[in-house]
Amino acid sequence: MTLLSEDQSVRPQPCRLPEPGKQTDASLLQHSTDYTGSKEGYMESGECAVFGAVEPPRRSRGRLILHGLVMFGREFCYAVEAAFVTPVLLSVGLPRSLYSLVWLISPILGFLLQPIIGSASDYCRSSWGRRRPYILVLGILMMIGLTLFLNGDAVISALVSDRSLRSIWSIVVVMFGVVLFDFAADFIDGPIKAYLFDVCSHHDKERGLHYHALLTGLGGACGYLVGAMDWGHSVLGRLLGSEYQVIFFFSALTWGIFLTVHLFSIPEQPLGKDPSASESSSTSALRLLVSHSNGYGALVKEPVSPTLTAPVTDLRPRSFSALGEANSVTSSAKQPNKEAQKRMTFKSLMKAIVDMPSHYRCLCVSHLLGWTAFLCNMLFFTDFMGQIVYRGNPYADHNSTAYITYERGVEVGCWGLCINAVSSALYSYVQRFLLPYIGLKGLYFMGYFVFGMGTSLIGLFPNVIATLILCSVFGVMSSTLYTIPFNLIAEYQREEEEQLKLQGSNKSPRGTGMDCAALTCMVQLAQIIVGAGLGALVNVAGSVIVVVLSASTMSLFGCIFIAFFIRYVE
Repeated sequence: MTLLSEDQSVRPQPCRLPEPGKQTDASLLQHSTDYTGSKEGYMESGECAVFGAVEPPRRSRGRLILHGLVMFGREFCYAVEAAFVTPVLLSVGLPRSLYSLVWLISPILGFLLQPIIGSASDYCRSSWGRRRPYILVLGILMMIGLTLFLNGDAVISALVSDRSLRSIWSIVVVMFGVVLFDFAADFIDGPIKAYLFDVCSHHDKERGLHYHALLTGLGGACGYLVGAMDWGHSVLGRLLGSEYQVIFFFSALTWGIFLTVHLFSIPEQPLGKDPSASESSSTSALRLLVSHSNGYGALVKEPVSPTLTAPVTDLRPRSFSALGEANSVTSSAKQPNKEAQKRMTFKSLMKAIVDMPSHYRCLCVSHLLGWTAFLCNMLFFTDFMGQIVYRGNPYADHNSTAYITYERGVEVGCWGLCINAVSSALYSYVQRFLLPYIGLKGLYFMGYFVFGMGTSLIGLFPNVIATLILCSVFGVMSSTLYTIPFNLIAEYQREEEEQLKLQGSNKSPRGTGMDCAALTCMVQLAQIIVGAGLGALVNVAGSVIVVVLSASTMSLFGCIFIAFFIRYVE
């Protein structure tokens, strides 16, 4: 059952199973204890036996960094999209009242299709593994979307001579590219995290996530830095045709190289192939699965024959990602009857979210408020810089002073977003020092409060220097949203597991994936709210200054909610 590798450096520890209450359980315990003495396989805890988890080998630092480089490439492309999607759409003629709708389509698709794609990923039987085929397909879709987004206007201009028809087709092609890129970039994060968790031990998961966070910040900083440079008058700009083609060249090169490196960084065990697992150990794990009851987060399963003598051909490693484990929540052992496989549906996901404990539900609400505030600001910040701070006009002729001024504002906005990415990476380290003094809830409140105050000052005093300085508060919010809610979930579940141990309960612990999936859904729901409402709000107000004021308002509402409704943990 153990996945052997040349970089395995630590011998796995044997499993500590709970005290049995029946004679049959005692025999299973003895069998499991004997089995853990083997060098070939083991379970990492009592919970592992319930989940049928396999502790993978330790990974070297180099492999973890190579694995995390995909986050650098993804965030690089994300930064390019965040910086240029609104200016590009406005430059091809999209009305201001509709430009936020481009952010609406992708999250709706994600909100509805994520459980389906996640379930398909969990049961993929490709010889290349469960996650990498999906990462490859989504990576190719990202590349296609990026190509249409940054080159669609130039291609349509070369093919269509009629001006009105050219404008319509440019809007359609660019919008399709943005939606396709956004859809693929949102979805690829789940398989990437599932891939990391499937092939790494518990200690290496923490190290891997640390490298992911670090490389994400660096990738975003580099992406915004590329966007902040004036490529139109450079040698590359004259050679490739325009500024957007230069940015596409760097984005496609970065994404293609780092995606390839990621896919070959760590070998992945295919589903259905577990050469080191013995039939007896698999049967023992299945017996333990049958003997445990399901808690919150478990999905309704079709009846399975309780025979204990039939061999189980494979035992799937537990996944802890929002996309991976959300579709394999409490029982990750692969059943021999294919029809008995449990599949998460949109209905089961919604039911589990409604039935979750109140403190988890409050965490989801605060996460929704935070992401709504953050997206209000980030998705339209460069447009805010071009129109409000620099007083440019994106609808003016491309050779006019007003449009050139707007482009200059967009470039300076990219510098501001670059400051955001750097401050996010730095603040992730500062959090470690602040945690012992103010705790997770204090860090959560502080992130929302600092962001709310900073965006309100930007909206009230739109000065170039002040705005660039205050861009550092964006990074505080970004780091908070990506870390604190998931740390709170981990602490909540640790407390629940300790309570179960103290009570001597045989009830299985709740699967972590449902909670992560719920938080992921809040991100998509926030994007739906922003896409549906912000464009109309801008149209009513007649100015894009409303985007930063809306971000500030939502963030300060989030502060109040955190103070009164988020449960404190030590």
